[in-house]
This record gives sequence, C-alpha cells and structure tokens, in this order.
Amino acid sequence: MGDQTLQVLKLPGVSSRVLLCAVPQQDGNMVSRFEHPAGGYKKIFETCEELAEPIPATVTGRIPPFLKGSLLRLGPGLFEVGDEPFYHLFDGQALMHKFDFKNGQVTYFRKFVRTDAYVRAITEKRVVITEFGTFGYPDPCKNIFSRFFSYFKGVEVTDNCLVNVYPIGEDYYAVTETNYITKVNTDNLETLKKVDLCNYVNINGVTAHPHIEKDGTVYNIGNCMGKGASLAYNIVRTPPTQKDKSDPIEKSKVVVQFPSAERFKPSYVHSFGMSENYFVFVETPVKINLLKFLSAWSIRGSNYMDCFESNETQGTLFHIAKKEPGEYIDLKFKGAAIGMFHHINTYEDQGFIVVDLCGWKGFEFVYNYLWLANLRANWEEVKKAAMMAPQPEVRRYVIPLDVHKEEQGKNLVSLPYTTATATMHSDGTVWLEPEVLFSGPRQAFEFPQINYGRYQGKNYTYAYALGLNHFIPDRICKLNVKTKETWVWQEPDSYPSEPLFVQTPDGVDEDDGVLLTIVAAPGSQRPAYLLILNAKDLSEVARAEVECGIPVTFHGMYKP
Repeated sequence: MGDQTLQVLKLPGVSSRVLLCAVPQQDGNMVSRFEHPAGGYKKIFETCEELAEPIPATVTGRIPPFLKGSLLRLGPGLFEVGDEPFYHLFDGQALMHKFDFKNGQVTYFRKFVRTDAYVRAITEKRVVITEFGTFGYPDPCKNIFSRFFSYFKGVEVTDNCLVNVYPIGEDYYAVTETNYITKVNTDNLETLKKVDLCNYVNINGVTAHPHIEKDGTVYNIGNCMGKGASLAYNIVRTPPTQKDKSDPIEKSKVVVQFPSAERFKPSYVHSFGMSENYFVFVETPVKINLLKFLSAWSIRGSNYMDCFESNETQGTLFHIAKKEPGEYIDLKFKGAAIGMFHHINTYEDQGFIVVDLCGWKGFEFVYNYLWLANLRANWEEVKKAAMMAPQPEVRRYVIPLDVHKEEQGKNLVSLPYTTATATMHSDGTVWLEPEVLFSGPRQAFEFPQINYGRYQGKNYTYAYALGLNHFIPDRICKLNVKTKETWVWQEPDSYPSEPLFVQTPDGVDEDDGVLLTIVAAPGSQRPAYLLILNAKDLSEVARAEVECGIPVTFHGMYKP
C-alpha cells in the first residue's frame, strides 16, 4: 500500500482502534502491514456449538436501509469427533451461518447441516465417512478386513457440504465438490434433503462455483466418463424456476463437453469462466489419479488428498466452447504451469476472451499447505511453511478467437490495454503469457468477488477479495483491474472472510454498493462481527458484533 499511514479513528460507541486507511495506490501493492505473533488466527479453526435460536448483534454505525435480507455463509464448524481429529481445512463438518437484517437491526444464527457425514459421525462418535484429508472408518471394526470388504460396496463419497450455498429455482442448496448437494431451508437453517446429481446428469461431481444468469439458469462443470470410457469435463445447465413447479434439477442437461488431457487423470476443477457467449475451462497440472482413488479405500486407508499428483510437464491448458449451441472449439491454448481455484471474471472484447483469475505459480497443489496442523502453528512456523508454497498472483490471460489467419511467432493480442500475449507455435499451439494484475510475496488476493449482477461476463473495473497473508486471512482488498490501483481494509488481530458485494439499489457506478464480510476478532470483548464496508473506498459503514466466536467460512451469498 505504499505510502498509507496508520490513523487512530474514534468510532461512536466503541473504544479507539487502529485502522489501516484505505487509500488508492498506483503500485499494485496490497501486502499486509500486520504480523500475528499472538496467533489469534488459531481460533478460527476451533470447534463451536450451533445456536438454539438467533441472537441479537450490537450494531455500531448505521445499517444501510436497503439491506433487508440475509447473509448466508458456509464453513467447517466441527473439527474433531470424540477423540478423533479432522486433519485438513476442508474436513470439518458443514456449519451454516446467517446474519439477518431487519429495520436497521441484525441477528445471528447458525446450525450444522445434517448431512450423512455429520449425523453418522455424531451418532457413532467417530469419523465414519472419509473426508478430504481424513480417513473414515465405515464399519464398526477398525481392521484391515472390514476396510477391504467395504471397498466392494463402492467408495462412500462424502456429502459434507461446507463450501458454498446457492439457489436452484426457488430452492437453496449447500454444496461441496462431490455429486451430493443438500437442500436447506434458509429461514430456519433446517436440512431438507440430500440430492445425488448422478441421478440426473453424467458427472462424478460438480464445483461449488456455478454461474447463475439473471433468469436463474445455473451452469456448472464437473468431470465425467466420456466416450469410450475416457475422461472428460461436462458443462451442465439447470433451467430456472419451472412454470409447472417441477424441480429444475430434474431437467438438467449437459450442454458441452471438454476433453481431458490424460485418460485416467482428470485435473482438479474448482471453478470455470463464462462470458456472454463462451465457456472457459482452465485445465491445470494438478491431477486426480483415478486408479489411486478407486483402490485407495480397499486396503490402505487413504483419503482424497492421497489421490492428487502433479503432471510436471503438462503446463496449463485453456479450453473454450460456445454456449449457444454448446460446441467445443478445438483450438490448443497453453500457458506455463499454474494452480488455480477461483476465476474473477471472463468477458469478450474485439474478438478476444479476457480471462482474469487468481493463480498460484507452478504445478504444486496448494492444498498441500492447508493441513490444520500447519494453519494452527505459531506465526513464525506458519510463515516458514508458506515460504515453500507456490507464489500467488492475479493474472489476466487473453485468448484470441481467430487464430487461423495469423502467422507463426506473432503476438495475436491487439487489445490496447493489456500486456498479455498469445503467440502461435509451429505445432499449432497458441502460447499464452499473462499480464500480472497483482503480486505480493506470500500475499494472496483470493476468494474474489465482483459486482456480479451487472458485470459478470462483461468488461469490468473492480474486483474485491480476501487478502491471505501466508495463508492467514487478515485483510479485505479492492483492485482496479484497469489501473492496478488498490485499497485495503485491515485491523490488528482481525481475521475476515470472503467479501460479498451488494449493489446499492439506485447505484450508477460499478462500485456503488457495500461489501459484507464476517470478521473474527478473538481478543475482543465480542469476538466476531459482521462488517459492512463502502465498496468505493473500503471505509467502514457499520459493524454488528456478537457475543460468540465464529470459525472460518469459505463462501456464501446475500439473499435479498
């Protein structure tokens, strides 16, 4: 943040606190100014209890009158069962959080999602269903023979829906990345039913990051078995609310299929890009070894993490397909190896597709650094481990749609506002070099959000994100993708979550609105709060503090 200074601001009704002012900078610098030697971040990885009823929050500032709905969030809330711990960040059992806005007041509520994984763990007081990094024992006898014979009944895939929540038709579903999604009542947070998407479309699992159009049409991507028993990736379209009130999921269809670079090793897919007329799928070198996956549960007692490996020679492949009608475009676009979880935005401009994403340099799987033991370590150890991890960067790739008439070795990108390039090689591959929109040492701009309702799939200016400092979330960031100006909100010993953008109803500018985030402040009298920031300059609008701690959350939505 260059020349930013620390100022002490006196807020009404609260003691003085140090706030890092959000001042635009031209140098693209969004690094954290705070160290965390007290280790307060460890609190966001601790088990908490659900609430019997909503509790009131203490509001400082003024809640914008247009906030009349609910902020819904998902994350892990149970980090051990009896004396058995969960080992990975993505193993804890799904806890759904809800902040309700009404007449300028705020209440907070949370409940565990009653998935099979949760119910069986609580009932049997042990880990029953294998999670991302924790092996479960499906049979009462914990011995090699029971594990061996249970294999022949098939792998029991987890339904632990701790990642996100989104609407399908008039219903809401809590989701993870398997074939199971869980219908929830967003009013009382009751669990309604488990849905197996394999009953409707040919996919083995779908991401927790669908794209949702204004009419409610949902697009998502998942890997599948394609023609000739080879692997592929399917884009699935689920229609909006049906006039006959039937379930839209029953009418889900595969609209286009992307090929897989390796027959038995699909790439890990966390999200995908969608512009007005195209889908973009980024196939990274992080692979799931299917043969390992299918044999892992037979004898060895493995977990999902054991089945990941990296193809060090593949690089990163960029696939594109038309939306209407769904048609794969057989052009070869390739770049250097990156890990990638979240797309920021994808849009078309003058015959090019612009793809902005949060990347991690190299072929190593970033999830290798998200074991709970690493995240709960003392600050110096956290930093030391993160120094070995891939370096995060915000990147812009530009994909030319017309590559047939161009000569070899020429940069095909003619957009005047980007340094990203695309160069035809002799083998017909177009090599993509990105423009770096932000890079800071061990400082990630992650869990990105935009003004999705108005600018998804369109040429845009602003992105918002959670700032990770050596994997510890400690700031909220704003990035102007055109000028690389940055803004930061940050307070000492405060650990926010993904910021969600809510448009001001009569707003004209792209950033007319507020950001909603949940902040854990373990050392405070009230250890957690909902924070509302002005999306223009990240100045504080209001906060709603609660008397209980809130663990880490991943993704969520604002339901008007």
